[in-house]
Amino acid sequence: MPQFLLELLSEEIPARMQPGAARDLERLARDHLARVELAFEGLTVFAGPRRLTLVVEDLPAARAHRVEERKGPRVGAPESALEGFLRSAGVAREALTQRDGSYFARLERPGRPTAEVLGEMVEALVRSFPWPKSMTWGTGALRWVRPLRRILCLFDGVVVALCVDGVASGDLTEGHRFMGSREPFPVRDFDDYRQGLARNFVVLEAAERRRRILDGARSLCASRGLELVEDEGLADEVTGLVEWPQPLLGDMDLEFLSLPREVIGASMRTHQRYFSLSAPGAEGLAPHFITVANIEAADGGALIAAGNARVLKARLGDARFFWDEDQRTSLENRLEKLKGVTFHAGLGSLFERSVRMEALARAIAPLVGADADMAGGAARLAKADLASGMVAEFPELQGVMGGYYARAEGLDDAIAQAIAQQYKPQGPRDSLPVGPVPVAVALADKVDTLVGLFEIGEKPTGSRDPFALRRTALGVIRIAIDSGARLPLRSILAYAGVGCAVSVVRNMAKSRLNNLTYKQAIADFADPASEFAAADWLERHFEALHTAGPAAALAFWRGSGDAAWIEEILAFLADRLKVLLREQGRRHDLVDAVFALGDDDLARVVARIDALAGFLESGEGANLLAGYRRAANILTAESRKGPLPEGPPVLLAGSSAPEIALLEALGTALPLLDRALARDDFTKAMGALAALRQRLDAFFDKVLVNSPDAGERDNRLRLLLQVGAAMGRVADFSMVTG
Repeated sequence: MPQFLLELLSEEIPARMQPGAARDLERLARDHLARVELAFEGLTVFAGPRRLTLVVEDLPAARAHRVEERKGPRVGAPESALEGFLRSAGVAREALTQRDGSYFARLERPGRPTAEVLGEMVEALVRSFPWPKSMTWGTGALRWVRPLRRILCLFDGVVVALCVDGVASGDLTEGHRFMGSREPFPVRDFDDYRQGLARNFVVLEAAERRRRILDGARSLCASRGLELVEDEGLADEVTGLVEWPQPLLGDMDLEFLSLPREVIGASMRTHQRYFSLSAPGAEGLAPHFITVANIEAADGGALIAAGNARVLKARLGDARFFWDEDQRTSLENRLEKLKGVTFHAGLGSLFERSVRMEALARAIAPLVGADADMAGGAARLAKADLASGMVAEFPELQGVMGGYYARAEGLDDAIAQAIAQQYKPQGPRDSLPVGPVPVAVALADKVDTLVGLFEIGEKPTGSRDPFALRRTALGVIRIAIDSGARLPLRSILAYAGVGCAVSVVRNMAKSRLNNLTYKQAIADFADPASEFAAADWLERHFEALHTAGPAAALAFWRGSGDAAWIEEILAFLADRLKVLLREQGRRHDLVDAVFALGDDDLARVVARIDALAGFLESGEGANLLAGYRRAANILTAESRKGPLPEGPPVLLAGSSAPEIALLEALGTALPLLDRALARDDFTKAMGALAALRQRLDAFFDKVLVNSPDAGERDNRLRLLLQVGAAMGRVADFSMVTG
């Protein structure tokens, strides 16, 4: 069956836009073909430095003529329903027929040659393509990422005629800008197109260009006894820069090896798109680099490599200047500059953020086994390198440079590590901070960000998360779980909220106090004469709470009636935890069952989830869950008749043996459960519950709960209530779905 081939040839497409453009081209083509009801067997897209290509296999020669009958509303239905049907069907009222008490519309769609339909699709696609950034050029109104030069458009080997703002379709394409044929060359189909590009020094497939880059780079490294520093992002970017990749090995001046390896790597990567190299067993980088040329040079690339080395020398000379100059000023002295750098309009400057982080890190430190003074000092200096020349030049080195500068000043190595690792983890596969002080500072950084932005209403939505708060929340979760730290999150969040409130109020006072939460706080605690006096009072009040500590902060928010935001953030963390555990193969319903207990200690929550999962996978756990559900059903049914009896169950005269046995089993299990939960030994806690299983099964088999004797009935209901309460101390079993 016929094949459709489309190539949109333009000036250079930015590498970062190419993957998205390929996805958009595929999506738009699929949607359009589905909308016009053209079936096909396969659809493939390609993106490169100068071209987007679409291939659709096995399309029909024409769209078939089709007639269908659509049923509408019943005769006598409201006029609005009938008008809605007429609009959706695209017919006039006179065209409707009546049958069996309903209206029917006959819809006829004439057949059309597929080439006509495809021409309309291409024009609509080009005019509406969703480039993140685009431009106009020449005299037309068409917007494209860069000037659009050619449209190759073939269906079954024949040109699909169309013209978009002066760019007419044809069967011609172009090869490599310098190495290919001087003249455009014609193609017949996709195989001819791909082979023609290859003859003209263009590798169409991005995966093949990437393979050639990495294989060539590794081969060059092996020839010199070196190793390539793997960089997936750089490999992707360079793949989008070259059509005929030619890796070359260049040399770097030895004098620059005294610079931190991150500085050398950033200078190579950011400005020059070079790959860094290392020597096996060595800590630093090797004095060499890999660059990827887009042409085959007659001298094997020696001149290109030498030119790139000269450019790199100039770049590293700039980096050397920043490195030397930055060390003339201590991190402490850089803090003053942070007062003029806004973190967020609602949360003040980076200096205010440093103050908040210092207090928060001090509060977290004892919980993670860190020295409070050391953690507070590290957090205070954590953002100071943002005022350095090196970080201004290479923003991706924030934190890293602060760690180097801290060591150069002679600060404790734990402080330097904490500054360097404060942003970890920056993604799901990034490493975690190592050591108590780095853990305290990294948590302070993330909790302050999370709480501050939630507090001023910058929450993620279903489609937007501009401040990457989901990633921030996942960082808190991973650190808490990995460190095993026992973090009372409600108190920590409340304390961070008080610190952020100081900044919020301070910034509101610059204009007007317009936040209802803080107005309510004033109404609850003071009666100042003016809004500016109110803001001053509230700022001092929050500062006093900040000094008082996390417990006082939590008490304040609860007392003010505005603690809902704390639970909102906890729920946000719970959602992120579910995603993480689901990716690890755990069940989300168990997360709900444990979080329902109100526990805010993530490490303990995960330990409880794991113990619960193991328990439910055993026969004892599964049977006990069935017994719990049977008891819950009985209690629910009885509660509809009236209030359930209160108090503990007792041994009544004439109690049956199974009833006595379950009561005795509870008497034995509850102390064991108390001791296990006090030690956070959830496996033993589950074992204590498992001991109830056989007694509970026998109770249901032999005992009539709804006894005609009111005393027996109430006592048996109290017995089931106590079983449910015991199980409810481990998890909310009503939320377990499996």
